[in-house]
Amino acid sequence: MPAEPAPPGGEAMVCANGIELCYQSLGDPGAPVILLIMGLGMQLIAWPDAFCASLVERGFRVIRFDNRDVGHSTHVAWGQRPRVLLAIARGVLGLPVRSPYRLSDMADDAIGLLDALQVERAHVVGVSMGGMIGQCMAVRQPARLLSLTSIMSASGNWRVACGRPSILRQLLRRPARPDDPRSQVDHLMRLFGVIGSPGFPTDQAELRRQLERGVGRALYPVGPYQQLLAIIAAGDRRQELARIRVPTLVIHGADDPLLPVAAGRETAKHIAGARLQVIKGMGHDLPPGVQALLLEGIVSHCRGAASASAGAAGARAEQEA
Repeated sequence: MPAEPAPPGGEAMVCANGIELCYQSLGDPGAPVILLIMGLGMQLIAWPDAFCASLVERGFRVIRFDNRDVGHSTHVAWGQRPRVLLAIARGVLGLPVRSPYRLSDMADDAIGLLDALQVERAHVVGVSMGGMIGQCMAVRQPARLLSLTSIMSASGNWRVACGRPSILRQLLRRPARPDDPRSQVDHLMRLFGVIGSPGFPTDQAELRRQLERGVGRALYPVGPYQQLLAIIAAGDRRQELARIRVPTLVIHGADDPLLPVAAGRETAKHIAGARLQVIKGMGHDLPPGVQALLLEGIVSHCRGAASASAGAAGARAEQEA
């Protein structure tokens, strides 16, 4: 069943891959689609409104959504306490890791969303975990992607994807009062304070307002830890990346303390024909200065991929004629 259309600029729910996903569609419904996939524990509104509006102004339809376990999408009740440190230890050793779902399931969620919205093909743009989900989509359903942009993401190889120990400790540290919104915001402020971009200033008051907006919209403290288990359980995906033939742009910050730039370089290395863009001064966040650079890179990549696809389709038509 196709999804009920969302009100202009508003949010709506859709059944996809057996769960409920909350999404928002912006721009001309007939325009080429850019599907935005957010990272660990972050909601659809973590994609800055101005960034999305700029993509719409450049002729795209933008679809952003809450991954499972965050925002208004289905919160998965696993019935077990996520044992993240044990999972990390097993992941580093290459041992199986228990998780309530896998990255591949989250990729199927995104494909299911496109199905429900009757979108045949889309440009997929993902940050961090969202980039990993996009990579899985390109492996599992390449015909559904016009292009892939993987931002501040990784291949699952622990040798290049381990950030600074102090950063990892902050990421895994729980808020003093997990069910208290203010405690959650304070925790996120500390986290963004250590993973942020040293070369691009961030308005701290505005950052707090954005984080308060997210925590006020929905709060499911266990969700990010279950998502993290999904990432760890996916293991090393380098062999899978080697099968990707979708036009791919890999963007990574030269100063990312959470996922070092080596993770981005390796991702690009294992995807045939991928183009790598390293941004000096960029960490693991989306301050306004970074947004401007991402915007230009993504728009250029999507337009180039669309032109190449149209050219290939024309050549096939001539051969068949």
